[in-house]
Amino acid sequence: MSEDDGKRAGGLRRLLTDQSIDTRPLSLPAFRRLFIGQGTSFIGSMLTQVAVPVQVFDLSHSSLDVGMVGLAGLVPLIVFGLYGGAVADAVDRRTLYLWSSLGTWAVTLALLAQTLLGVGHIGLILALVAAQSAGFAIASSARGAIIPRLVEPGLIPAANTLNYVVGTIGEVLGPLVAGVLVTLPHGFAYAYGADAVLFTAALYSTLRLPSIPPDGVITRIGLRSVGDGLKFIAGRPVLVMSFLVDLCAMVMAMPRSLFPAVALERFHGSVGLLYAAIPIGSVVAGFGSAWIGRVRRQGAVLAGAVIAWGAAVAVSGVAPQLWLVVVFLAVAGAADLISAVLRQTLLQTYAPDAMRGRLQGVYTVVVAGGPRLGDLRAGAMAVAFSASMSWTLGGVACVVAVAIGAPLARSFWRYDAAKATGGDVLREQPGENTAATGSVQEPTAP
Repeated sequence: MSEDDGKRAGGLRRLLTDQSIDTRPLSLPAFRRLFIGQGTSFIGSMLTQVAVPVQVFDLSHSSLDVGMVGLAGLVPLIVFGLYGGAVADAVDRRTLYLWSSLGTWAVTLALLAQTLLGVGHIGLILALVAAQSAGFAIASSARGAIIPRLVEPGLIPAANTLNYVVGTIGEVLGPLVAGVLVTLPHGFAYAYGADAVLFTAALYSTLRLPSIPPDGVITRIGLRSVGDGLKFIAGRPVLVMSFLVDLCAMVMAMPRSLFPAVALERFHGSVGLLYAAIPIGSVVAGFGSAWIGRVRRQGAVLAGAVIAWGAAVAVSGVAPQLWLVVVFLAVAGAADLISAVLRQTLLQTYAPDAMRGRLQGVYTVVVAGGPRLGDLRAGAMAVAFSASMSWTLGGVACVVAVAIGAPLARSFWRYDAAKATGGDVLREQPGENTAATGSVQEPTAP
C-alpha cells in the first residue's frame, strides 16, 4: 500500500470512528448494568405493547377502541409521572426504580392471567393498561434522573443515545416477534408470558445498581414539590418549547393506533412490520450518531428533526406498497432518534440534580403521554374520515405547526448548548467534572 493509500485509509477510519456511536459510557459498570437490563426488558415490553392493541382490535374490530388503550394510560401517566418525579428527588432513586418496576412486572402477569382465563373483557384490559402506565411513569422518572448520576456531563448525550438505541432495538425485535405470536393459537398469552420472563433482567440490573440518594438538598414530597418543578420549566422557554415540539410530533403525527386497521385493509394483516419500521430507522441512525453529541444549536436541530418526522409520516401514509411504507416510517424513526436524544440531553444538562427527578417526571408525561393522545387523535379521525387519511393529515399538521412555531420561539431556536453549559461540557472526556454532577463512583466490576 502506498503512503497516499495509507493516509486515505487512516482518514476513512477516523471518519467512521468520529461518526459511529459513542460507547464510552459502557466502560462504567453501573451504567452498563442499567443498559443491559433496560435493553432486555424493552424487547419484552414491546411484545405487550403490540399484543394489547391487537387483542383489543381482535375483540372489538374498532380503531377507536384501540385508541382508547392510549387514553386509558394517559391519566395515570400524568399523575404518577409528575408525582413520581417529585418522589425521585426526595428518596433513593435506585429503590424507587426497583419498586415501580416490580409493579409493572405484576401487571404483565395479570395481563397473562386474563388471557389464559379467556376473560375477553376490554374494560379489564384497559384497567390493567392504566395500572401499568402508573408503574412505568414512576420507573421512567427515576431512571432518567439516575443517568446523570452515573456518567460525566460530557458523556450524557452518548449515554442517552445508547439507551435510545437499545430501546429501539427492542422495539424492532419485539413487534416482529409479536407479529408472529399474535397470529398463533394462544398467541397473546405467549407475548405476555415472554414479557414477564424478559423483564426479570431489568429487575436484576436494578438490584445491582449502587444506592443513589438525594444530593443533599432537602425536597419534601407533595403537591408543592410538583409545583416547584412545573414553575422551573414554565420560567424557561427553552424547556417549554422542547416539550411543545415533541407534543406536536406525537399528538399530530403518531400513526401507531392505525396500524392494525391499515394492515388488515391494505397489507393482508402484516402488522408486525408496521410496528417495527420506526424503531428500525432509529437503530440505523443510532449507529451513526456520534455527531449528535457535538451539536450546539440543539433547539434548531431538534425542530428540524421533528419536521422531518412529520414529513416522513405524511408520505408513508400515502405510499402504495408495504415496503415503501416501511422505508418512510424508518426515515421518521431516524428523525425521532435525533429529536429524542437532543431533547433528553437538553433537559438533563439544563437542570440541577435536585430538580432532575421532577423534570424527568414532566418529560415522561410528555414523551409517553403524547403518543397516547396521538393514538386517540388518530383513532377518532379514522372514524370520521379513514385510517389512511388520518395517518397522512396528521403528518402534514405536524410539519406546518413546527415549521411556523419553532423559529418564533427565539430563545429555543438560538439555543447554544456549549454556551449554556459552560463552553466545553459537551466535549469533556471521561473523568472530568464528576463532582459537579454528584456522579456515583464505584469500583470496576463485571
